[in-house]
Amino acid sequence: GEVENRPKYYGREFHGIISREQADELLGGVEGAYILRESQRQPGCYTLALRFGNQTLNYRLFYDGKHFVGEKRFESIHDLVTDGLITLYIETKASEYISKMTTNPIYEHIGYATLLREKVSRRLSRSKNESRKTSVTNEEHTTVEKISSLVRRAALTHNDNHFNYEKTHNFKVHTFRGPHWCEYCANFMWGLIAQGVRCSDCGLNVHKQCSKHVPNDCQPDLKRIKKVYCCDLTTLVKAHNTQRPMVVDICIREIEARGLKSEGLYRVSGFTEHIEDVKMAFDRDGEKADISANIYPDINIITGALKLYFRDLPIPVITYDTYPKFIEAAKISNADERLEAVHDVLMLLPPAHYETLRYLMIHLKKVTMNEKDNFMNAENLGIVFGPTLMRSPEDSTLTTLHDMRYQKLIVQILIENEDVLF
Repeated sequence: GEVENRPKYYGREFHGIISREQADELLGGVEGAYILRESQRQPGCYTLALRFGNQTLNYRLFYDGKHFVGEKRFESIHDLVTDGLITLYIETKASEYISKMTTNPIYEHIGYATLLREKVSRRLSRSKNESRKTSVTNEEHTTVEKISSLVRRAALTHNDNHFNYEKTHNFKVHTFRGPHWCEYCANFMWGLIAQGVRCSDCGLNVHKQCSKHVPNDCQPDLKRIKKVYCCDLTTLVKAHNTQRPMVVDICIREIEARGLKSEGLYRVSGFTEHIEDVKMAFDRDGEKADISANIYPDINIITGALKLYFRDLPIPVITYDTYPKFIEAAKISNADERLEAVHDVLMLLPPAHYETLRYLMIHLKKVTMNEKDNFMNAENLGIVFGPTLMRSPEDSTLTTLHDMRYQKLIVQILIENEDVLF
């Protein structure tokens, strides 16, 4: 018969308000059998009773347009139970196997690690302008058909100069269609949905538990990096295989070619719509973006586009981690000690951020050398670039106002002492 008060998103498996004992009895000891019941103690709360391993397991069940017990969400109760049974089976029957998976990963044998170890036997020291050269031979390919994508990424094409910047993978939970193997441990990814995680920057597919062991060797793939603006700085330079974001190089080249004597350079704003046009050109055409004088005669549009690039970064050039340390350094009253402290904090910046800042400061120093024409000294530039290059990790207006003079001072010190600091 029809059960009263059955929620419309449950079917015949719903048995109304019954106790655990009744549910246990109804399931009759059949492995994999399941029913749903409403809680006696908390009406409106639902429980999945499931037979597995000669016992009835009870799970609190939720619905928000999809059914879920843990973090995975399912279209139907049937899918949820199927996925649950697969997981329970694997976890009980193969728990030792699972715990061993990450300890003997195939990644170490055929992945980046070995190829780089062979080609770069002395694990290059992380000096600034380092490049990695790797190539792959045919024998290596045949042994590892199954995990070819790993090799594809490991064998960074012939003699490509990859600047030796570390980058963490950007893993997101992913549902794979059809059978899939983990590219870290080479074991099957089980379950119906959300079987593992995929790096949205380079496409590496691994088990969730393997993702914690993958080294910081993400090599972003240009096909996956859709934008130039608003993209993480290290991700962008690794995807484009450059030392610095090409936006910075291209804009600075243009500004130095025709703008160094322009009055109020960087202080005067360009027309916002034109600045947005430049941003769109970079996002669309990458390094082929045309920002020449015949399209944008006003140099303030180019300076505006460069400042916007820095403001749009998800992590500022001066990272959130180093921000408080820079502010502390700026508060030191003795000039020599202050310079020393600033230098120490600079060493903590990720290499791509350090390199970008170094290049920008060399440029801003050139701007100050033309002060008699452009009226921009290091202090003026500090006022403009302080909030552009540094943002407080705390999002409070009060902190921002309080820190402004120190932000200005940091940039001023970096410009004036660029030759000793970098």
